[in-house]
Amino acid sequence: MKKLALVVAVAALAAAGCDKGNDESEAQQGPVSASTENVAYAADSTAAGTVARAENAADSLDAEDAKAFLQSAQERLEKMAEEVSHASWLASTYINVDSQYTEALAVERYTSLAVELAQEAAKFDDVELDPETRRMLTMLKQGLVFPAPNDPKLTAELAQIGSKMQGMYGAGKYCPEASNGEEGKCYTLTEMGQLMANSRDPKLLKDLWVGWRKVAPPMKPLYERQVEIGNAGARELGYDNLSVMWRSKYDMEPDAFAADMDAQWNKVKPLYEALHCHVRAKLNERYGDEVVPPNGKIPAHLLGNMWAQEWGNIYDIVKDDDMEAPYDLTQLVVDSGMSEQDMVKVGEKFFTSLGFKPLPETFWERSQFVQPRDRDVVCHASAWNLDGKDDLRIKMCINKTGEDLITVHHELGHNFYQRIYNQQPFLYKEGANDGFHEAVGDTIALSITPKYLKEIGLMDEIPGEDKDIGYLMQQALDKIAFLPFGLLVDKWRWQVFNGEVKPGDYNKAWWKLREDYQGIQAPVARSEANFDPGAKYHIPGNTPYARYFLARIQQFQFHRALCEAAGETGPLHRCSIFKNEAAGKKLRDMLAMGASKPWPDAMEALTGQRELDASAIVDYFQPLMVYLQEQNEGRDCGW
Repeated sequence: MKKLALVVAVAALAAAGCDKGNDESEAQQGPVSASTENVAYAADSTAAGTVARAENAADSLDAEDAKAFLQSAQERLEKMAEEVSHASWLASTYINVDSQYTEALAVERYTSLAVELAQEAAKFDDVELDPETRRMLTMLKQGLVFPAPNDPKLTAELAQIGSKMQGMYGAGKYCPEASNGEEGKCYTLTEMGQLMANSRDPKLLKDLWVGWRKVAPPMKPLYERQVEIGNAGARELGYDNLSVMWRSKYDMEPDAFAADMDAQWNKVKPLYEALHCHVRAKLNERYGDEVVPPNGKIPAHLLGNMWAQEWGNIYDIVKDDDMEAPYDLTQLVVDSGMSEQDMVKVGEKFFTSLGFKPLPETFWERSQFVQPRDRDVVCHASAWNLDGKDDLRIKMCINKTGEDLITVHHELGHNFYQRIYNQQPFLYKEGANDGFHEAVGDTIALSITPKYLKEIGLMDEIPGEDKDIGYLMQQALDKIAFLPFGLLVDKWRWQVFNGEVKPGDYNKAWWKLREDYQGIQAPVARSEANFDPGAKYHIPGNTPYARYFLARIQQFQFHRALCEAAGETGPLHRCSIFKNEAAGKKLRDMLAMGASKPWPDAMEALTGQRELDASAIVDYFQPLMVYLQEQNEGRDCGW
């Protein structure tokens, strides 16, 4: 994922963040990107002065004033973005009171500047401007994730809340009560994630599920206050609330954007419902009626993931006895003997095979590849560009697993995207929309097929097509299972932001969405004493989540178009664009656009389409859908 480093203020700071199922393998956005998620402190007030001078003069503001303002604003933002990026990197890789303090101060300065510039940009709302100038001004207003009102005290409070919540999450552990008078072991989220993936003991899984969520209740009053301040800031920028502001960033009306999300979900919902029915039946066979009822919702702790957002870790339970996985990617990684850094080298080679330049030497010197033994860090995988140019880094706690090899390819997708648009103006140093950044990394990951694995020496032979259903099942347990979760996280926030959900119903509303969309249920009773949304990184980290849903749709559009460019004529799930120059050029040309054009233009440049289209994901999984329909005959599906 592309790291959204600044929880409180900016939308595209240096890092890029993704969500790969384990909050430690989700990306964030680094130092700064075109949206106001980046910026550096500059004491001069040239931009504000441009507006002030025009207002003080007899003349009204005009197009030349707007262009002068934008030039100065971008220079100031870019300078401050680098400062914030470094402070955020420090706070993520050395979690302590001092790093959080330093980050909070940098975020506070950045937020103050971003709010000032956003408010100045609003003064040009009634000026007749060319489309590009208008686009930049709009992006300047919409760049903040949680905008502070024009009040230094509230700006400082907002920054402190964001840094504190991220620190609480990053340092969170679960320490079971000691037994037999002996001190119990404490588990990090990484360790709990591994146990959730591999254990088949429902009692242990329930204990871990409940235990991790103890990190969240102290965040609730902080989050409530953060929403209150952020909504006030959004209103000062001309939006009714944060919900409207967040949904206004997609080159379409906010309500139309939400409707399109629902429309795409409805296209893939039948596939999810078929998968849910099959998975529930297999879990019931494994655990029995007392643990998993044969009808209704699936207990959330049994799906192999702390948030039940991706289910690939329970493939061994879900597969039929005669369904052999085509390969075990983790075993291939282990057998290869590669180190964690070697895994990153493999990912880099994929991109250079498509015509991208190799990563700079500083990438290898400054990145965090493994979890340090001497300090707390945020393991959530993220890709960063700290200076908006070539200070590229990834921050991961890499495990020698197939999942992390895929995540490495994903994170590098962010890095190479960040790098190729680094000649764009500051406000355009971003994906065409925030879903694009996530989709690019995931698109590359779709090319990690047996064909690719054989070419890089991890496999000797490509499995036959008779193994494809097993492969597609593995993919669907992650890709398809994620879709409703990807949709509901921001649906919950939109309801919170617009006042539809009050603080007294935060948890109730969260579980209603999870039950309605995912068909899962909490393994134990939950109440408003809990704050289960806070146990998911992107809530305390203030990373908008609609991008991940968009990315899951867009990546298949991108993959289909790139495979066509590469001349591949076989099934989409067998296509890899590794070493293909034609596909590489098509990808590079689109990425180099950054955010310089509305996202439909970028979509058209790569796919020939100007709209989001879930048909590619339906096509990709069509053989599996036929299989699931056969398996579900006679079952009582739905919840």
